[in-house]
Amino acid sequence: MAEQTSINQLFDLTGKVAIVTGGNGGIGLGIALGLAGAGADIVIAARDPVKTAEAMLQVEDLGRRAVSLPVDVSQEAAVKRMVADAIDSMGRIDILVNNAGIVARSEPQDLPVEDWDLVMDVNLRSAFMASKEVHPHMVKQGGGKIINIGSLYSIFGSNNSTPYGASKGGVVQMTKSLAVFWAKDNIQVNVLLPGWITTPMTEGIREAAPERYKTISDRIPAGRWGLPEDMAGAAVFLASRASDYVTGSSLMADGGYSAN
Repeated sequence: MAEQTSINQLFDLTGKVAIVTGGNGGIGLGIALGLAGAGADIVIAARDPVKTAEAMLQVEDLGRRAVSLPVDVSQEAAVKRMVADAIDSMGRIDILVNNAGIVARSEPQDLPVEDWDLVMDVNLRSAFMASKEVHPHMVKQGGGKIINIGSLYSIFGSNNSTPYGASKGGVVQMTKSLAVFWAKDNIQVNVLLPGWITTPMTEGIREAAPERYKTISDRIPAGRWGLPEDMAGAAVFLASRASDYVTGSSLMADGGYSAN
């Protein structure tokens, strides 16, 4: 009889390397620290060198190796270089977290097409490009994990940003397609859908729109907005052997908001 794998072994990421785009703040940093806490070494791919340096120190404080790669994920050449540099620095890529994202808030009739294109490039196109670039490396290694970051607006209509909602809806459908194509390669592709999380992208709502903030808060059964570290457990699950039979799935982490 085969020896049964322990729960701790299933979630252990020791020896694994993860790229986290936008990993120097907010949800990305929460995920990066969660993966590091489970044993992974981290490549933080982001634009702000000061924030990235601070994030690297937090990863290193957990006893893991951290590498900084400046990248503009909207540019194909930069994404290709990011993956090549990660391989050069770490020797392998086991986990890719496509977290980088932006929002353009405007009434749709007033939205410049250039703003639409930029949101799509950063939120959706970049996730495809990065996934495409890591694919041959993961195949060579015998498999891998890709975690895309969606949103509540992947499933709900957005009255705040049409391109953001469209891009995040596209992330879900892209995830399903890549999961089907790459299952034969032992690459699991899933999407994490955070709820209302306190990050630099959302922290202004309380002051700027207190009524909206209260409406959102009242709907969350958990009784509070999420924190970036609340995404860590879900990310570790999707990055680990514990999710080897999970692919093409959307994992909602929203304190019950979408169920209410």
